[in-house]
Formats: sequence, C-alpha cells, structure tokens
Amino acid sequence: MKFELSGTTAVVTGASKGIGLAVTQALAAEGVRVVAAARTASEELRTATPLIRQVDLTSREGPAELMEWAREELGGIDLLVNNVGASPARPGGFLSTSDEDWLHTFDLNLFSAVRSTRAALPSVIERSGAIVNIGSVNSRLALPRLVDYAAAKAALANFGKALAEEFGEKGVRVNTISPGPTRTATWTDETAMGGDLAREAGLTMDEFVAQVPEATGLSTGRFTEPDEVATLVVMLASGRLPNMNGSDLVIDGGMLKQV
Repeated sequence: MKFELSGTTAVVTGASKGIGLAVTQALAAEGVRVVAAARTASEELRTATPLIRQVDLTSREGPAELMEWAREELGGIDLLVNNVGASPARPGGFLSTSDEDWLHTFDLNLFSAVRSTRAALPSVIERSGAIVNIGSVNSRLALPRLVDYAAAKAALANFGKALAEEFGEKGVRVNTISPGPTRTATWTDETAMGGDLAREAGLTMDEFVAQVPEATGLSTGRFTEPDEVATLVVMLASGRLPNMNGSDLVIDGGMLKQV
C-alpha cells in the first residue's frame, strides 16, 4: 500500500524514545519532513531527522515556540502528533497524589497537546491536515496507582473528539490512538514505573517484564511494540482513511475485555 506522504511535513512531540521515536522514524521513512520535539537527541533520532528542537512542553510558552520554529523550518504543518506524556506511578493511590502531582501530570499529558494544537491548527487547517493524539488504554481503564494519568488521558480522548467535531468540516482529521502496555522505558527501565513495580513484587527487571502480558490480561501474550503504534499514525496521516475522524483506536493486545 502506498501512503503517498513524501514531501509532507509533521511535528512529533516526545520524540526522543519509545513511541515518539518510532513515529518519527516511520514518517521519515515515508518521505515526511519531521520536526521532532525531544529532551535528548540520540543518534537514532538524528538519523531519522535533523530537525530536532529541545523545548519544555509543560510550560505555557513552549508549545507555541515549537510550532513557530516548525513553521519556519517546514513552511507549514500537515500533521501534528501529540505524543509527549508520562505515567508516574502513585503507589499510595489518590490520597498520596498532591495538587502539584495533578497539575504536572495534566500539563504534560493534556495541556501540552492543547497548547500545541492551538499553535499548530491554523497551518493544519490551511493544509487540510491531520492531528493524532497518543492516548492510553488507561483512559478507559482507571487504576488507583495511575489516578491522575488515567484522568488526563481520558480528557485527551474527549479533547480529540471535540476537535474532530469542530474542525472536520474544514478538512482536518483528528484521531486518538490508545495503546495498552507497550515495550517502552515505562515498563523496561528500572528508574520508571516498571522498576517500581518490579521492586514491589521482588522481581528482577527481566522477570517482571516477562510476566507483564499475563498479569495484565493480554490475550496476545505480548507487549505492543512502538512500531505498531507508528504504523497506525502513518495510516491516519496518509489520508487513506479519509472518513476516519474523531476515532479512538485501541491497540492493547486484548487487555480491555468490554466492548
């Protein structure tokens, strides 16, 4: 299948690793000129695109600064991928989650997308482009140890549907992708949530990672790979699905059991 994306432009947030890096690589492989917002510029990312911008997307001014720079470098924005985010674990549940925790989680997982979209949208409208928000299965599966993250991702999914409703008639397609457990640092890094969970369970990281699919009820028996999410982004960006707008595409290995 030809996606016919060569010569188009994109901005990907949170592109330093994991899903964001995979999305940047997949788009670049299709001939897209990609601006990558990343905390660090790894050799893998530099190989995918030379247009890398370090910016604090939790700040009020950061997203606007990024989009202004992207428009100058690219000439316009056909695609915005709101990927930046993180899922800090709250072992103590709701009562251990402070106002500062809530504010930071929403700034990173929701308001970064709101502000980035606001800044990019005029160009996306002009080019009849697309916006893809990277959400989470936790928008539908609320867990006490992810109380603020799950709420932020639920808000992000609702935000995407509202955008699709308002700007669909202007030719803009807005969709959300909601992955389940994905083989990223969140699960595999000792300093991230996976490390905390492994220590709580008295397991090594290898032991912990090996048991995640069964423990989380993945009927496929395997993690989602970042490349799988990236493939969905490419399809949504390509226009091969012109009537897909306002959708929330779940890729979770069968984790959700309710229809």
